[in-house]
Amino acid sequence: MATTKMPSSLEIAQQATLRPIAEVAEQIGLLDEEVDLYGKYKAKVDLSVVDRLADRPNAKLIGVTAITPTKAGEGKTTTAVSLTQGLGKIGKSPVLCLREASLGPVFGIKGGAAGGGYAQVVPMEDMNLHFTGDIHAIGAANNLLSAMLEAHILHGNVLGIDPLTISWRRCMDMNDRALRDIAIGLGGKANGYVRQAGFDITAASEVMAITAVARDLFDLRRRLGAITVAYTYEGEPVTAEQLKAAGAMTVLLKEALKPNLVQTLEGQPAFIHCGPFANIAHGNSSLVADLVGLKLGDYVVTESGFGSDMGMEKFLDIVCRVGNIAPSAIVLVATAKALKHHAGDPDGGAAAVERGAANLERHIGIVREFGLNAVVAVNKFPTDTADEIELVKRLALQHGAYAAEVNAGFEQGGKGAAALAEAVVAAADEPNEFRFAYPYDAPIEEKIRAIAQNVYGADDVFMLKTAKDKAASLDAAGLGKLPICMAKTHLSLSHDATLLNAPTGFTVTVRDLRPYTGAGWIVALCGDMQTMPGLGKSPAAFAIDVDEEGNTVGLF
Repeated sequence: MATTKMPSSLEIAQQATLRPIAEVAEQIGLLDEEVDLYGKYKAKVDLSVVDRLADRPNAKLIGVTAITPTKAGEGKTTTAVSLTQGLGKIGKSPVLCLREASLGPVFGIKGGAAGGGYAQVVPMEDMNLHFTGDIHAIGAANNLLSAMLEAHILHGNVLGIDPLTISWRRCMDMNDRALRDIAIGLGGKANGYVRQAGFDITAASEVMAITAVARDLFDLRRRLGAITVAYTYEGEPVTAEQLKAAGAMTVLLKEALKPNLVQTLEGQPAFIHCGPFANIAHGNSSLVADLVGLKLGDYVVTESGFGSDMGMEKFLDIVCRVGNIAPSAIVLVATAKALKHHAGDPDGGAAAVERGAANLERHIGIVREFGLNAVVAVNKFPTDTADEIELVKRLALQHGAYAAEVNAGFEQGGKGAAALAEAVVAAADEPNEFRFAYPYDAPIEEKIRAIAQNVYGADDVFMLKTAKDKAASLDAAGLGKLPICMAKTHLSLSHDATLLNAPTGFTVTVRDLRPYTGAGWIVALCGDMQTMPGLGKSPAAFAIDVDEEGNTVGLF
């Protein structure tokens, strides 16, 4: 009997019948004046809804993370979407919170960020491309600060800025390795001070980080003003406020601060807002999206980037601290395919799955280290055998998961995630002992060590001289109580991408520290982590085009 070929994710999205977003907004209790329509299927939501519903109890917060990812991807976004659809199938009122797609990964190796198959948020093409322009606004605000800094130095340098101490970098929303380290100011005095500089991808900009954690417009304004861009010749920090840039930056970001409302293929509300990467930034959608969602549904499903050692750790140690929120349970995505990869035998069978399960065990342990229950979602791929799927479930339970269920959302939508949704509801009803990985008032190096040892499983950390000196100066400046945002590879629990599975006996090398005084944390750069990615030999952009009828093809 012939099997029917499943349409591509793009075809499914293009063929979907969407509900008017005004109807979705009304269903979840938003007032007309709280919704700004961006066409028929997208809207911005005013933050005033949080104050209006202040007396309403918060929903239960469900974090979605994964084991150490592989280049093939484990379907974490697909799982977050299908879980939301599954919660709808079992009669709950869920709200989904995801990050916005960066153009760099869309045209690079990752592809889109809207889920896949029958577990997607739509309109998919808009989401994966320019969407509502938020990321462009963030880039514009970032680069306005750069321009005003250069102009200040050229026109008298009243603040006495030492150009050699400028740490503020320009940004753009594309992978372009040639911009990592550049020379600027060439062509004479009128073009600025000649020096080495560079670009970050917009997802790594502190402006992105600030937009993702600001609680309201005035908190955004305060945080932008607190950005440190350079130091004076006397060693005093220079801020965006002193450069008189923060007000104009805030104006550029007024609309970008409002979370974007779209929908899943099955009509559940989804907030898609902000897009910090989890390997070079804090890796979570906006705090305001979470806060709005917590007042509108009974479950909020929020996805953190990459694995539990990356986005989840930052969600718990940074976002939950800043927002004074706490999760009820964690969903940990795993696949038989990924476990084989971590075993070093991608084409292996049951024995490879068992060896690679050491990575799964470590991630379950990380979730439990934070005092939370882990529900393992075994994301099903067409090439997986029934025996392999059952083996992953059994190993997950054996290693301490609260529950383990198959997720067939890619092929079946919410129906394929209903059992997972039931398990998540049960886990969220259980009491937990949520705790942070480190106390606020620990010295910087101790906080980094706590993350490396208790989360990554490292023996110790090694701070290069630059990082050690920065830690001492930051402590002396009163910044030592800020939380830590680790920037490291996502392809390993260590800082070395070649160490697969569950490595032991390693030391995490920290080469530099960057104080994000506006966002309110310190970025620790580990190993050779870059803040501007590059395109690979065969980027996804090769396949993206328009057909003879003008329709987009090749986007995934």
